[in-house]
Amino acid sequence: MLKLAILFLFFVSQLCADEVRPSYLQIQEQSPKTYSVLFKVPAKGDRRLSLSVTIPTTCKDSSKRYARFLKSAYVENYTITCAKGLVGEMITIEGLQNTKTDLLLRMEFLDKTSQTELLKASSNSYTVLASASNFEVVKTYTWLGITHIILGFDHLMFVFALLLLVHSLRKLLWTITAFTLAHSITLAGSSLGYLYLPQKPVEAMIALSILFLAVEIIHEKKGKKGITSRAPWLIAFSFGLLHGFGFAGALAEIGLPQNALNLALVFFNVGVELGQLIFITVVMSIGFILHKLNQPVLMEKLKMVVVYIIGTLSTFWLIERIVSF
Repeated sequence: MLKLAILFLFFVSQLCADEVRPSYLQIQEQSPKTYSVLFKVPAKGDRRLSLSVTIPTTCKDSSKRYARFLKSAYVENYTITCAKGLVGEMITIEGLQNTKTDLLLRMEFLDKTSQTELLKASSNSYTVLASASNFEVVKTYTWLGITHIILGFDHLMFVFALLLLVHSLRKLLWTITAFTLAHSITLAGSSLGYLYLPQKPVEAMIALSILFLAVEIIHEKKGKKGITSRAPWLIAFSFGLLHGFGFAGALAEIGLPQNALNLALVFFNVGVELGQLIFITVVMSIGFILHKLNQPVLMEKLKMVVVYIIGTLSTFWLIERIVSF
């Protein structure tokens, strides 16, 4: 298959970009004109992104703010009271324009309706609507799915390893289809509450799945074809079930709008698939260009360098995630 060291090393160089993790703001109407606020931003140790919520001038804090560092996030909880309610008012996230991160804003009201918007550096404010359309849910959760898979380096590394291992285009199509079907099943089942696995063991098993593929590639190089070479779709489906639980864990942190739960879930998954297709297309395009260089010995050496990097990183992740149990 195509030897794609350059692209892979680019993605590895981005692995420590914690700042790209999305922030989250939930505003929930508790009683007429009174709202609870949950604000969560990425953090590392006792350092966090310098983001703050600017509420309308017609609103004021009506409770003490509770702030804490929780895992890799800084979390604030408080209550606000707004004399005129929030419809037609603007909510602004100060500091967002200076970061690489996005912020998911979700609002829930007493009438069971909700509004969801993805705020970015170029658009850091939102005017609350009287009512929101389903298009907003579709747009927001599709983009969240795309960005999650593009920034999900362990998931992309698994797909990348499959591309290195599967040499037939027909086999590759079946393999990617099997992976997609599997993670769609567990993503939906877990998000809807029908399936459950603890997140930390799932993350460790995802790292193990990547290490497994790296070992399979090395064995194939030595002339020992393993089960992945013979039936890659079976391995892709089996480990895809685990990756789906990983996607579900990320979606659980984001949350789903209760009045459009199925719609948001479907289009988050659509976004994941679009992101995956974008990645595969870019990888194969660059691989085609490298193949045209007609340097088979050099390309084979680069391929093995990449495989050992994959094995090293996945081993590190596996140990790190097991230790965190």
